[in-house]
Amino acid sequence: MKTPLHINPLSPLLAQYPVLILDGALATELERRGCDLRDPLWSAKVLLENPESIYQVHLDYLQAGADCVITASYQATVEGFMQRRLPRETALELIQRSVRLAIEARDAFWRDPANRRDRPRPLIAASVGPYGAFLADGSEYRGDYGLTEIELMDFHRPRLAALLEAGPDLLACETLPCFTEAQALARLLAEFPDVYAWFSFSACDELHTCHGEPLADCAAWLDRIPQAVAIGVNCTAPRYIPTLITSIRGATAKPIVVYPNSGEIYNIEQRDWSGAATCATFSAEARGWYASGARLIGGCCRTTPEHIREIAVWRRQLVGAA
Repeated sequence: MKTPLHINPLSPLLAQYPVLILDGALATELERRGCDLRDPLWSAKVLLENPESIYQVHLDYLQAGADCVITASYQATVEGFMQRRLPRETALELIQRSVRLAIEARDAFWRDPANRRDRPRPLIAASVGPYGAFLADGSEYRGDYGLTEIELMDFHRPRLAALLEAGPDLLACETLPCFTEAQALARLLAEFPDVYAWFSFSACDELHTCHGEPLADCAAWLDRIPQAVAIGVNCTAPRYIPTLITSIRGATAKPIVVYPNSGEIYNIEQRDWSGAATCATFSAEARGWYASGARLIGGCCRTTPEHIREIAVWRRQLVGAA
């Protein structure tokens, strides 16, 4: 394993900057560039077929102003790749490739002195998607797996080990639909004691996870986990975010992370999106999330580098006014 992480990687950055900017959707950008993601592996299949596209998306988000890029490992699991008749060793290598691509993009970006003005050296967050992402049946937005905490730990353990071997700055345990999975991942972190992670839930309304637990209760439990360095919400409609932030803020003093969808509505049966969402509107909403207490802000499904660029412009104004 590479050099362990002895300090919370978010602390020095949040001490210097009022808000850190995450990237936006990966799959949306890959599809815009011609990748066919109609597959149970979703964006993870691009690790196998066209990794250069993933590298370029990471680079584009960095150029747009992202302080942190999230790896293409959301749906990359040992079991998922092995269902494609790939050897276990190949599955682990592909999971690690997701981290290496992000690191390579970050390092290439940071080598240019012009990119170092008024911003921190970007972080790499290794995505740990929920068990339901592997199932590819929509249960990542329900959390009704029927698995125990121990079974979920056993599922996530090899992927966590592979991701950490590749050397990210921290983990992004994201789109978690239920409290049980958050507990499983938090307890699994104890097996990797020098590693830190943020925990981000998917929510069905202004107060509850997709499985129905009060988000405040989840945040209060995670508040006691030293390796949990931020708590929040992603892959959720923007209209719910302000109240969700308030709910989390009442349960923890840890930094709050939010990266919602663009505001468009997903039709599960037709598997497409409807509605309008503008970058300027999303940026204006991000200012409200910051005012409510969020300190890590980015985008999830249907957001683009343009959305992140608008937030970065605002952050520069915020820093300049300080």
